[in-house]
Amino acid sequence: MAKINLLPWREERRKQEMQEFLVVLAGVVVAALFLAFLWKQMVAADVENQKSRNSYIEGQIAQLEESIAEIEELQRRRDGLIERMNVIQGLQGNRPVIVHVFDQFVETLPDGVFYTSIKQTGNKFEVIGVAESNNRISNLMRSLEGSVWFRNPQLVKVVAQGEMFQFQLTLDLENQAAEAAAEAGGQGAAPAEDAKSKKKN
Repeated sequence: MAKINLLPWREERRKQEMQEFLVVLAGVVVAALFLAFLWKQMVAADVENQKSRNSYIEGQIAQLEESIAEIEELQRRRDGLIERMNVIQGLQGNRPVIVHVFDQFVETLPDGVFYTSIKQTGNKFEVIGVAESNNRISNLMRSLEGSVWFRNPQLVKVVAQGEMFQFQLTLDLENQAAEAAAEAGGQGAAPAEDAKSKKKN
């Protein structure tokens, strides 16, 4: 019986299979690397796209914040102008009253009495001054009590300063007199007469 040696053929077959396996493995590695490269490129493109969007959004936000700041500045200017207008209108409206009030402060001031400070808060006045004697201060209080422009004069304190006496008093503006002056627009002494008649009634 003839003997056939199969070892060389098997060895060749094994080598061939190994070569095929290596080729397939290399192809798989190359494909995996290619897919990884594509995935990396896609991720990089997405990142760049997101960065671009973020930059655009940040730019829009910066413009919006700038616009908001400009609007707030315009609002502050507007509020300031409105406040100034209100002050001016208030001064114009109160001008007749202020004129008559200071006239009354002068008319009711007795001899030997001097004002050093007059402060107004709403319809209330705080007056500081000096007098030559307590009797002069009493005369001032009676004079203010008889004025049609003032009411509720209250002597807060009196302090002796050498030969003079410093005093502090408070009094209120008579509402009827103020209203009459505002209506008359500061024309002469008619408002005082109207207020006086109203006060008597």
